Amino acid sequence: MSEFDLKRNLTMLTDFYEITMANGYFMNGHKDTVAYFDMFFRTVPDKGGFVIMAGIEQLVEYLRSLHFTDEDIDYLSKKGFAPEFLDYLKDFRFCCDVWAVPEGTPIFPGEPIVKVRGPVVQAQFIETMVLLCINHQSLIATKANRVVRAADGRTVMEFGSRRAQGCDGAIYGARAAVIGGCVGTACTISDEVFGTPALGTMAHSWVQLFDTELEAFKTYARQYPSACTLLVDTYNVLESGIPNAIKTFDEVLKPLGKRPKGVRIDSGDITYLSRKARKMLDAAGYEDCAIVVSNSLDEYIIKDMLLQGAKVDSFGVGERLITSSSSPVLGGVYKLVAVEKDGEIIPKIKISENVQKITTPGDKKLYRFYDKSTGKAIADLIAFRHEVIDPSKPYVLFDPDYTWKKKTVTDFECRELLEPLFEGGKCVYKERTLMEIKEYCADQVTTLWDEVLRFENPHNYYVDLSRDVWETKQKLIEENRGRKDNA
Repeated sequence: MSEFDLKRNLTMLTDFYEITMANGYFMNGHKDTVAYFDMFFRTVPDKGGFVIMAGIEQLVEYLRSLHFTDEDIDYLSKKGFAPEFLDYLKDFRFCCDVWAVPEGTPIFPGEPIVKVRGPVVQAQFIETMVLLCINHQSLIATKANRVVRAADGRTVMEFGSRRAQGCDGAIYGARAAVIGGCVGTACTISDEVFGTPALGTMAHSWVQLFDTELEAFKTYARQYPSACTLLVDTYNVLESGIPNAIKTFDEVLKPLGKRPKGVRIDSGDITYLSRKARKMLDAAGYEDCAIVVSNSLDEYIIKDMLLQGAKVDSFGVGERLITSSSSPVLGGVYKLVAVEKDGEIIPKIKISENVQKITTPGDKKLYRFYDKSTGKAIADLIAFRHEVIDPSKPYVLFDPDYTWKKKTVTDFECRELLEPLFEGGKCVYKERTLMEIKEYCADQVTTLWDEVLRFENPHNYYVDLSRDVWETKQKLIEENRGRKDNA
């Protein structure tokens, strides 16, 4: 696990109301009250079919190093918090249980993707960082996955550092982009810290610095003969850039026994230029020279380019990926769903006139059902922790909103998705390399039906409730009917 985050104390990166509530809980007899919180989201960015889970490793690192410094305590004392509460923070030890869906897993609206159980003072306090870590990286991993799927087997590189929303947006965005399927990133520090392969060659300034484009190309080729990719659109792609690239390959690389890696086009009508460039390179004997393109690309532009016959081998995607500019927010929320009282778990619910905002109460787990014959995901099921699904018996799934819509599944496998990260504050997270997470993500996406993978009007993947969860939710709605929504 990287030491990058451990060097920064981010304990106080929290909304101020987390501290006012923690102080209030502590001073009013709830120091040891055990609460359950779920993180979930309500809508998929870009009106897509699913989200890719990401950001767990950074959440784990935050929770592992959670402590209050003398400076933190001094700051809080000036804000008027109770001395008893400040003494508690001085000796703070994280002791919650935490579960999460593994990074790289496709996830869907309404299901618990992070679950926290522990003293309400602590479980409430970590809300902001739970949401910050998961919302951001899941958003970028999802966008990257859309772009990679649009590229249809061609490689995609993340090129967005200079347009990211701040340093962390660039660094963690690059990590998330690789989880989503990018082969590498322009962000050097992310490679150093997380192992996101750093990629890149030259900018237009390199070509402009030399007296001629040909001199610039030859100098670069002599410097990097085994990794020569030339940027060919500084002046004129077809009349200057490609001819000078071919001349460089002939006069510098060929005598060294080297082959060019590629040419890059960063402007103009890329579809047209790529087709013409491909013919010129092939005619010169460089059929293996890749054509790399960039310039404000996204999944829709890439898909259109390929439909129009673009001859592209690799895409560099920047600002529209690293900021997910077409849908820049994943609106994950963190809600109280149960408390423990006298050894009993008491489900809690939030009621709203906006039906989508009504929460699902209780101490829950999350199952995914797979069809044994196809390996495809059938549906997800939110069940209480005590419920056990027996795959040897038929199971009736029903739509929680339209309960008459039912499906009996047989010959299925099911898997619990929530895995433990912390037990009693002790980290039990099973670390994986970034490349392992990326491969796992690619494999899990293949379990989704093509209808769910569509960019336009994807099929609504079913997230169902067990009968017990549904009945508990309906009972609490009835009991709380008439209360005003304060959200």
